[in-house]
Amino acid sequence: MRYTLALLRSILFWILFVIMSSIASIGAVVSLPISHHATRWFVRLWAIFHRLICRFVLGHRIVVEGAMPDMPVLYVFKHEGAFETIEQPMLFKWPAVFAKEQLFSIPVWGQAARFYGLIPVDREGGGKAMRAMLNAAKAALAAGRPLVLFAEGTRVPHGKAPPLRSGFAGVYRMLGVPVIPVAVNSGIVYPPRRWVKWPGTITYRIGETIPAGLPREEAEERVWRAINALNPPEALLAGGAEK
Repeated sequence: MRYTLALLRSILFWILFVIMSSIASIGAVVSLPISHHATRWFVRLWAIFHRLICRFVLGHRIVVEGAMPDMPVLYVFKHEGAFETIEQPMLFKWPAVFAKEQLFSIPVWGQAARFYGLIPVDREGGGKAMRAMLNAAKAALAAGRPLVLFAEGTRVPHGKAPPLRSGFAGVYRMLGVPVIPVAVNSGIVYPPRRWVKWPGTITYRIGETIPAGLPREEAEERVWRAINALNPPEALLAGGAEK
């Protein structure tokens, strides 16, 4: 019975989400020649609608422990599902999110993402791609936008704590800005790569700000521990062994 109810809720959720995603993507692209602010409005509307259907269709309760100031710093989020990626335009006014290059090839959505100002990450592009990424990140910081990085590189099931990707260290060193780590446990109710979502509570826990200029090992260790703060202790022990 519990699974059946979750399945029915999930089907309704996906129908509504696909409809709204299509409307928001098309609206964001069409409105660009008229107003960049309108493009941003459509993207934010998409994130707000997603939060609403998570709350009232899937039965999610969202809890934020701490504050996420909307300022030009580097945020590093735990990445357990699509939930926290879709949330970014709602958490911040105009975030610059690092996203895989492949996502920009999605019809309409990819165009909207470029217009909005997401930052492509091309892991196979070599030095040229890295310089382009860093230049885009610096331009976003100069415009007062927060940067958002999912430093694990991919969605990780809840309870897993893999090491950070090496790209974090380069971004941290080259940009020279403080880091605010954010733990999130969305994978419990919004599991990655699964159709069925479950009711429950999703928590964001904002960690202590990590200053710029720390040695690589210290910065990585502090970020890794902070973003995994909502994992069970045994996950941290296992992850520490892997590191």
